[in-house]
Amino acid sequence: MLYFAFKTIISAVIIVSVAEIAKRSPLLAGLVASLPLVSVLAIVWLYVDTKSPEQVIELSRGILLMILPSLIFFIALPIGLKIGMPFTFALIASMLITAATYWLYTALLGRLGVTF
Repeated sequence: MLYFAFKTIISAVIIVSVAEIAKRSPLLAGLVASLPLVSVLAIVWLYVDTKSPEQVIELSRGILLMILPSLIFFIALPIGLKIGMPFTFALIASMLITAATYWLYTALLGRLGVTF
């Protein structure tokens, strides 16, 4: 239980730090947020929990495959806001567009024989 709390606190500190940095410097916050911190933490936690290089390899592969469709969110959100959508609506619309993109992308990968 203590280990779970430790993982949660470390992860939360990183997320809150990015939000606080963004108040002062959006570019620096963007840099920190664009680092694969979540991926690195997930890989570390997975390895510590399982000691399995194979699981780390599979997670790394999954992350790599999902980078492309995740970029849609960062295209859709600013477009929604620029055209005057309220923030909440633009955020939800961007998430739905991204979810649809993930669905289409994984369907395409499946047709190409890429397994998950």
